[in-house]
Amino acid sequence: MKPLFVALFLLVSLPAFSQKLNAQFDALLKETYKPNEPGAVALVAKGGKPIYRAAFGMADMENNVAMRPEHVFEIGSITKQFTAVAVLMLMEQGKLKREDPLTKYIPDYPKGESITIHHLLTHTSGIKSYTGMEAWAKRWREDLTPLQMIDIFKNEPMDFAPGEKWSYNNSAYFILGYIIEKVSGMPYPEFLEKNIFVPLGLKNTYYGSQSKIIRNRAQGYQKQDDFARAEYLSLTQPYAAGSIMSTVDDLLTWQLAINANKLVKKETIQLAYTPVKLNSGEVHDYGYGWGIGAINGSATIEHSGGIFGYSTNEIYLPKEDIYVVVLANCDCRGPVDVSTRMAAAAIGKPYPDAVAKVPLDPTYAQSLAGTYDFDDGSTRIVTAEGDQLFSQRAGGSRFKIFPQSKTLFSFETGFTVLEFTLEGGKVKEVVFKDRSGKPIRGKKSDKPVSSRVEVAVSPAVLQRYVGTYELMPNFNLVITLEDGHLMSQASGQPKFELFGESETKFFLKVVDAQVEFLPNAGGQFDLVVYQAGQKLAGKRK
Repeated sequence: MKPLFVALFLLVSLPAFSQKLNAQFDALLKETYKPNEPGAVALVAKGGKPIYRAAFGMADMENNVAMRPEHVFEIGSITKQFTAVAVLMLMEQGKLKREDPLTKYIPDYPKGESITIHHLLTHTSGIKSYTGMEAWAKRWREDLTPLQMIDIFKNEPMDFAPGEKWSYNNSAYFILGYIIEKVSGMPYPEFLEKNIFVPLGLKNTYYGSQSKIIRNRAQGYQKQDDFARAEYLSLTQPYAAGSIMSTVDDLLTWQLAINANKLVKKETIQLAYTPVKLNSGEVHDYGYGWGIGAINGSATIEHSGGIFGYSTNEIYLPKEDIYVVVLANCDCRGPVDVSTRMAAAAIGKPYPDAVAKVPLDPTYAQSLAGTYDFDDGSTRIVTAEGDQLFSQRAGGSRFKIFPQSKTLFSFETGFTVLEFTLEGGKVKEVVFKDRSGKPIRGKKSDKPVSSRVEVAVSPAVLQRYVGTYELMPNFNLVITLEDGHLMSQASGQPKFELFGESETKFFLKVVDAQVEFLPNAGGQFDLVVYQAGQKLAGKRK
């Protein structure tokens, strides 16, 4: 009778587990995806069984179609998993090797003899990623063949020698799609259909097309002043780097098939989950089509996706056998944060809410202020303004931190915390933990406390800086003034706000970078960008 009791226990415990989390998941998603705006579909599975499946917001605002769990989304770069597995399938069949040079498949590719399939899979090839090129942005609407697209970027200078660095690279995965075609003798979409979609029963997964009728397709949106239909992008261009469309249910089936080794052997798929080692010996947390990470100490394999009108994220925790996927139909509201919170809650290791839990006495707050030197060589500055504490990595932006207890403070997202250890009423050490939960310890030093402080700059002064600045050939930084906010946008990259440190110096909060405007001989301004210890001058055009 023991197996029967075990089965009964599982039947009882799984619904109880699901019910406990449903309200929490609903609250997280409703906060991000409003009823009359673009929305999202979310699914959480435990042991391969869905324990949560829900939809929020609108699939089509113009036609008043509410989102349903069955809706189909462009999944963007999650496509890279399918491309990587296709390469591994062909490798098992003896049709290619990871060590093959690029010139074996594209003989005239510049420096292709030193670039391998392994480099392409791991984003370590050094090839320039076409999505960061201004020349590509002018051709979004064109239907191009794989070789026509490759011609756009193949003669660009290398960003670095193969294996020297890691840099996310859509060109590399585009090339992998072409290699799949050369080796298999069939178009990339056909290879996926015959070897992956049909055998796995992925009935609502497609190689993307803007013209093909796809039932339950969710309309993609972008947002500037208001929501608008996403700008047209020919899906011949994301190709093997990002053109697949799917549903949350099919993506669960895909993950289960990978777990069950239905497409490639266990030892082969482990290659995809192995962090890449650079020439220097440094290890980066990316394998073949999957990122390798952790949530509060629990290992993850995961990937996000972003494409015109859509933003996606999926996370699998092998030890706990938890799978989380969230697909959104606006590229303005990425689901990385919400899906990470859902995964953490599902494994019983939730992140703290990004709000203060306990009152903070200003005098006590001041006692925590100081400069802290950490084991990894970094320095972090903690400052206090009344009952509000701030944390700032040396040379970086300043962030509010919120007390969860007298000694534990969380950053605004809740994924990162600082925990102080007190001895005799004084700080003995502080422990920094990021999303992974890995601790880094810091000691209070005698260095003076200093911090970057944001100051108000008048619109009249900001207006002087509006313009286009050339940082290098075909790579510009465009400065605009929008509703009193100074915005910066590098060629092929998102737009970010600049925050004033003085009337001429500004900093970004999303990355550790500063911009300084300097008067030029023509009575206008040039600029200098400071980032990662480097200085890049930009001439006004």
